[in-house]
Amino acid sequence: MAAPIVEPLPTPPLDAAAPPPNPRSEPPPAPPPPDVPSGTEAPSLVGLDEKKPARFAAFGATDIGRRRETNQDAFLVDSDLALFIVADGMGGHAGGGTASRLAVETIHDEMARARTNRPDAFQESSALESSPLPDLLGQAVEAGCARIYRRSREDPSLAGMGTTATLLLLNGLNAFVAHVGDSRLYLVRGGDIWQITEDHSLVNEQIKAGVLTPEEARRSQFKNVITRSVGFEEDVLVDLLGLSVRGDDTFIVCCDGLSNMVEDAEIAAAVQREPLADLPARLIALANDRGGDDNITVVAVRILAP
Repeated sequence: MAAPIVEPLPTPPLDAAAPPPNPRSEPPPAPPPPDVPSGTEAPSLVGLDEKKPARFAAFGATDIGRRRETNQDAFLVDSDLALFIVADGMGGHAGGGTASRLAVETIHDEMARARTNRPDAFQESSALESSPLPDLLGQAVEAGCARIYRRSREDPSLAGMGTTATLLLLNGLNAFVAHVGDSRLYLVRGGDIWQITEDHSLVNEQIKAGVLTPEEARRSQFKNVITRSVGFEEDVLVDLLGLSVRGDDTFIVCCDGLSNMVEDAEIAAAVQREPLADLPARLIALANDRGGDDNITVVAVRILAP
C-alpha cells in the first residue's frame, strides 16, 4: 500500500537557539503499585462538510510500568474537541509529572479557548496547507512551553523539567499533528504502519548520520536523550503536520515507554487483532511483559467507516 501523504506545515522560526539535549530522569527501580488503565470513547465528530460526518472512537490508558516509582506521563482524550495528547515528562522525581500535566492542561485550555474565540477555524473547510488549525496547535504548545518554563524558574525543585508533547486533532476529513520530543504518532492503514512524527532524539540524529542502525539505537545508553522538549527553555520549535484520513484508519499516540519495548509491526498486528477499547491496555501489557522499563501511555483513535 502506498504511504499516506503527510504535508509538513510551516512553522515560524524561533530567535532562540535550539535547546541542548535533555536527558530523561532515571529514578531507581521500585515495585510499582497497580495502575488501572482508563478509556474514553468519542462517539462522533461532525466533519467540516455536514454531508460527510467523520466519526471516530478513541480510548486512552497509562501505566507506571515495572521499574519506575512514579508515573510522569499525562494524556488527554477529548471527544468534544477531537483532541488527543500524550506527554512524557522529565526532570526529577516531581518535575516530570508536573511538566507533562501542565503541558496537557495548557494545550487543552488554549485549544478550547481558540474554538470559542475562532469558531470559523474549526468549521470552515480548507486545504491542509491553508487551514489555521496547525498554527493554533503550535501556539497552544508554545503557551504550554512558556508556562512550564516560568514554573521551573519559580520553584528551584522543578528546575530543568520538560516534557514531550504529541498532539492529534481531527477536523472533518483532515488530521493535524503538533509534535515535540520522542513520543510518537503512528498511522495504521490496511494493516500497514507508518510513524508520522520524527523523534527529536540523539539516537535518531545518529541514525540519520549513519552512526547507528535502528537496532543499535534501541540498545544505546543514550536512547532517552532528547534534543527538543516543551518547557526546558521558554521557546520551542514545534513540528506541524497534516494528512487526510480514511475510514478504518487507526492512529496510535504513545510515549517511548511503548515504542522502546514493542516493535512497529507488533503495534500494527495488535491494531488488527484487538478491539479498539482494549487496545491501549493490551499494548501496555505487552510493554510490561518485555520489562516495563518506563511509564507507558497509549491513546488509540479509529476513524469509523461511513
